[in-house]
Amino acid sequence: MIQAAKILEQRSHLVPGKLRITEHFFQVPRDYSNPSSGTIQLFARSALKAEKPADYTLTSHQDPKKTQLPWFVYLQGGPGFECRSPQNVSWTQTILDKGYQVLMLDQRGTGLSTAISQSSLQLRGDEKVQAEYMKSFRADSIVKDCEAIRKALTADYPEEKKKWSIMGQSFGGFCCTTYLSFYPEGVKEAFLFGGLPPLRTNADEVYERLYARVKSRNEGYYAKYPEDEERVKRIIKLLSRFGDETVRVQGGEGYLSARRFMQLGIYFGKHGGFDEVHALVLRADTDLSQFGHLTRPTVLALEGAQSWDTNVIYALLHEPLYCQGAASNWSAERLLSRFPEFSLDNVNTDAPVYFTGEMIYPFMFDCYPELKKLKTVGGLLAQEKDWPALYDVEQLKKNEVPTYAAVYLDDMYVDFELSMEMARMIKECKPFVTNMMYHNGISAKTDEVLKQMFSLRDDVID
Repeated sequence: MIQAAKILEQRSHLVPGKLRITEHFFQVPRDYSNPSSGTIQLFARSALKAEKPADYTLTSHQDPKKTQLPWFVYLQGGPGFECRSPQNVSWTQTILDKGYQVLMLDQRGTGLSTAISQSSLQLRGDEKVQAEYMKSFRADSIVKDCEAIRKALTADYPEEKKKWSIMGQSFGGFCCTTYLSFYPEGVKEAFLFGGLPPLRTNADEVYERLYARVKSRNEGYYAKYPEDEERVKRIIKLLSRFGDETVRVQGGEGYLSARRFMQLGIYFGKHGGFDEVHALVLRADTDLSQFGHLTRPTVLALEGAQSWDTNVIYALLHEPLYCQGAASNWSAERLLSRFPEFSLDNVNTDAPVYFTGEMIYPFMFDCYPELKKLKTVGGLLAQEKDWPALYDVEQLKKNEVPTYAAVYLDDMYVDFELSMEMARMIKECKPFVTNMMYHNGISAKTDEVLKQMFSLRDDVID
């Protein structure tokens, strides 16, 4: 039984766009199975329409219909990324117009929710203690937080209005599926965007399929920018000239190795991702041709394009987020040899060198400054086998919560076939399948994807 979160603080302010934003701080157990292990703070921002009625003596404080609108909670992709404020999100107004109030939760360990960083994690104790602490930051704990917050925010609501709607992008959709597995009684409806998870106990098949998709996207990239084949090779040779540490970053604590540079392929799954990578390749190669080295502004631009240092959960828990009773054991690294297209040895051949995608490798804990300090923790988490179940297949098969899932045929990050396998598993799941959008459709094609999802919900497809 999940107890209601303790509300620590709620402060509201008006922002342009006729929105009332409220900043919430909550307190919840760090480990719900062992409440004596301490508490953490969670942070969320909510948004309501802020409109002055014709009779402005009637305020929202006097009108419970204004303050007890149904909740619509958003779970961000990742893992390990915070939410933006609702006024900066493309779909907020659409959801408010449909009669909801929006809650954007910084999942535990992100943003202002007792954020995990190298320095904050170090406060917990030695590396073994830190690794054990990190086990409380997966989807199973995140959905318990959601239930605790839901109970706190709807404490005064009539019983029939206590359920809320959930929405998840990417990993947020994985969390929604965990929610439907273990706490469906709290959910009125679920919307998943590129977020139907693979029903597997470890990450191996996930990454094997991912390599194939990233290979295909590399082919598309070099077809669009064939001149970048030689540019990339020149950059690799420069970065490897004196070993991996040729180019230092962040005051010399880390370095921009060739393998780190090739991780820019993570952008290939986004709308406009090819162009973003090309701009960085062009900038770096122009530095080499004009000056013979990478200038500091270019190195800073490359650092800024990679979020592994600022969102360390992303590296620490990305492979374990797939694991149920099994260790990840550096899955992406183990499978890499099966795909020679990604080998840096191709720099001296006629073949292009392929960028990698959303993969985690042990070398990252040598060259990224923050991850470098977490190398032992990363290794312990990769070897950890004691991961609890994330999904209840039997519950999903009898699910009664209306569920709508946008599934992208050409999704580089989340495998289409494994997503559809899950869609067929979940009773009452209606997928919207398209080859017109990539993984970030909710932000890049907001109006289109929301129109289709709500058409499914409103049953207007004849």
